Amino acid sequence: MTEQEKRVYLLLKAVIYYYHGLDEPERVDLDETSKRLDAAAELKWALEFVAKDYITAFDRARTYLNEVIGDYEKEKRVELIQMVWQSNNLKGYVTEMEATAMIRLAKDWNVEKELVEMVLR
Repeated sequence: MTEQEKRVYLLLKAVIYYYHGLDEPERVDLDETSKRLDAAAELKWALEFVAKDYITAFDRARTYLNEVIGDYEKEKRVELIQMVWQSNNLKGYVTEMEATAMIRLAKDWNVEKELVEMVLR
């Protein structure tokens, strides 16, 4: 995984987790993901990105991600949406705010149908 891919992966997780306020299981997941990917610097970058302004973090991340992910193949975009959905299920539920955020991203990335199919499984 490239540095940019690690940034995308961790920013995506962080911004969705912080959308409603970071829970302890989510913090642990971010730390474990960072260790698994050998991406401490990328996690630090993602957390600083969010902390710069929590209120606008999702919209800023959405703009950043759309610029970067626009070049990704559809399979990779679906994989990223699936990762976020599965990560949010670690705590046993997905909030309405998180689901709305994921739907907005899936729509931006042209993978809304795939997200809905995954949710219905």
